Amino acid sequence: MNHFPEPATSASLVRREVAGLPAYDPGADTDKVAALSGTAHVIKLSNNESPYGASPSVAEALSPRLADGLSRYPDPTGKRLAEAIGTRLSVPVDRIVLGNGSENILELLCQAVLGPRDLVTTQAPGFSLHEIFPRMVGARVEKVPVTAEFGFDAAAWRDALALGPKLVFLANPCNPTGAILGTGELERVVAGTPRSALLVLDEAYCEFARPNPEYPDGLAVLRGQDRPWIVLRTFSKAYGLAGLRVGFGVASDSALVRALDRVRTPYNVNQLAQDAAVAALGDHAHLAETVRRTGLEIARVTDRLRGAGFSVVASSANFLFIDTNRRSDQVTHELHRAGIIVKAWREPGYENFIRASLSTPEDNDFFVRCLTETCAKDRP
Repeated sequence: MNHFPEPATSASLVRREVAGLPAYDPGADTDKVAALSGTAHVIKLSNNESPYGASPSVAEALSPRLADGLSRYPDPTGKRLAEAIGTRLSVPVDRIVLGNGSENILELLCQAVLGPRDLVTTQAPGFSLHEIFPRMVGARVEKVPVTAEFGFDAAAWRDALALGPKLVFLANPCNPTGAILGTGELERVVAGTPRSALLVLDEAYCEFARPNPEYPDGLAVLRGQDRPWIVLRTFSKAYGLAGLRVGFGVASDSALVRALDRVRTPYNVNQLAQDAAVAALGDHAHLAETVRRTGLEIARVTDRLRGAGFSVVASSANFLFIDTNRRSDQVTHELHRAGIIVKAWREPGYENFIRASLSTPEDNDFFVRCLTETCAKDRP
């Protein structure tokens, strides 16, 4: 007689590491907020998208593809896009990896490099996927806090790096604060990172930060380093291609790219995304105008919020990290009633903060007014 174990439940089959992962928060559903607020014009400030859209050249590039190219698989190597990136950044094509957004490359790095109990060092507050992806494969995550003024804590980073991480995630500018590490601070992290570790510099918002004279070019800092590293960038933010999902990494050597190729799906970047990214990369004027307009709004809205009594972190990105002095969940719910979506920050120690990306001046003014009215309700 055969004796089989009792039938498993789906929950019992899931690895402990996965069952304990925090859920990624994409922000509130637009349709639900529209129904709650009774407005058709929902102001979505939760995902750091560009209100200025993609370059007009993107639509021109995609038109032929829509007519006859959707039935074919995309180029698995992304050769044309990789060559365009390589030419722009003066790096060999075999050191470029493409991803379904730069977050896809974060996941690939964890799959290729990390094992159970390996140590990962990252920032706090920080991008949630810098924690979720390592924990997904069983790695440990050590977070390095910022200073009370949201600045770089050199001593804390020195102590954390001395623990011997296998992988270091460093975002510059930082998500969610928008703060940057200057050249000297970045160089100190690079110098303190063990040569046995992979240093991952996440520059998803670098285009917005470049006008800041204190912002370093991560590739320029790392080019001469005889150690493993990779710089990640994306077309989702300043280039306005969030809906198509395309990002890239520039690695210290081709061996790292080959390792990532082994764990990625063969067609991880669709052909529309590849073609759109090539077109967007070539429109320097559109990118420059997006960055200029965003910078003006960041400065203007920061001044207005501070004038209304809010603490706002100085940002070199396209979003603001705002202390509401109230539970952020409560604040975001009240804003939903007005048709505004921002992201409530739930990381321990920052539960009173919201992150809000910026939209058009009219939308931003409405946001400031509603946030001020919402947070004034509980003030004496």
